Amino acid sequence: MKTIVNPARSEWANILKRPTQTLQDIESTVNEIFEDIARHGDDAIKKYTAIFDGVQLEDCKVTETEIALAEQTVSKDLKQAIQQAKNNIETFHASQKTVSNKIETMPGIVCWSEKRAIERIGLYIPGGSAPLFSTVLMLAVPAKLVGCKSIVLCTPPNSKGQIASEILYAAKLCGVNTIYKIGGIQAIAAMTFGTQTIQKVYKIFGPGNQFVTVAKQMATKFGIAIDMPAGPSELLVLADDSGNVEYVAADLLSQAEHGSDSQVLLVTTSKSFSENVQVEVQKQLQELPRKAIAEKAIANSLTIIVKTNQEALDLINEYGPEHLILATQDNPYFIAGIQNAGSVFIGKYSPESAGDYASGTNHTLPTNGYSKAFSGVNLDSFTKNITFQELTREGLKSIGQTVELMAEAEGLQAHKNAVSIRLKEL
Repeated sequence: MKTIVNPARSEWANILKRPTQTLQDIESTVNEIFEDIARHGDDAIKKYTAIFDGVQLEDCKVTETEIALAEQTVSKDLKQAIQQAKNNIETFHASQKTVSNKIETMPGIVCWSEKRAIERIGLYIPGGSAPLFSTVLMLAVPAKLVGCKSIVLCTPPNSKGQIASEILYAAKLCGVNTIYKIGGIQAIAAMTFGTQTIQKVYKIFGPGNQFVTVAKQMATKFGIAIDMPAGPSELLVLADDSGNVEYVAADLLSQAEHGSDSQVLLVTTSKSFSENVQVEVQKQLQELPRKAIAEKAIANSLTIIVKTNQEALDLINEYGPEHLILATQDNPYFIAGIQNAGSVFIGKYSPESAGDYASGTNHTLPTNGYSKAFSGVNLDSFTKNITFQELTREGLKSIGQTVELMAEAEGLQAHKNAVSIRLKEL
């Protein structure tokens, strides 16, 4: 990790750049694959599955037999762990349900709003070297809670044309049975356009690498909504001398092992603490099975030493981390001042891993600074808010002239007439 001591504010924007490719580097590839799948459907999907996943598949849909076999291979202990995580995620997201309230804005004018589930959604579950079955829970549980009618799940197969048993088990546990062995850009394109076998969806959810992120952004050009631009994982740990060096090092590495394009940052007011963490990171790194991946991420990561808590807070809000861990003597100060973060973990017994799996909050979060404007996935992500209004004779009389005057001022005579013709009868 590169150490930067007391950087000037004018340098922050450059220092805090993510180690990601630019949109232009990726967009041409995404465009090519989107165009191919829009024209050739399933045939194009087979082609790209062979190219990117190294396997020829005649049928990319997961069968009921495959799901049943997968369930048998997951250990009893892991099943119990997945069930407990599901329960907590369900409890937390169920608490976000709201009740519609009718309000009379004027006598005879009643307005209200009601939430409706998005009918057709697509879930993208990263696979590869670390199949994220936990993401199935994070996306399928709230989708089921609000009553989404159609849920399509896409995830990349391994070189044998198989899906991780844990992903299939978690999907079944959540009641998701429409599963396809499709990964990357081609999965997002398939859900965007629909194919001979895959239903087009209205909104796509799920994290992924930089190619998946750009593909999701591309999907919006074709009228498909997305949860957020969620790319390579990132973590910022804020710690002072009160922090536990071993815990902080472990937290940094927990995100670094996600992928070589992940980024972790340590922000601290203590130079000696940062030095001790750096030593501990290298020590723990040697013991990791995914050392090679974590090592590359650590090389792209930073330790930033600042003078004051206020400066630390300002830097965090400028960066807008996906995950933020607070390990300081003054956590309440930072909690009150945080404006931009996907999910915050408070105190030395709150590792980011808890939120990744089982505490109950959602781990599908905005990255690359998007937490300045986007929220993480929540119950409302799977719904639309529809407003209603009902006017009585009295209501139209009371508001009619207001509407007429405003419509006429905007030069929209037909708008005015729609009110005037009614008022004449009243």
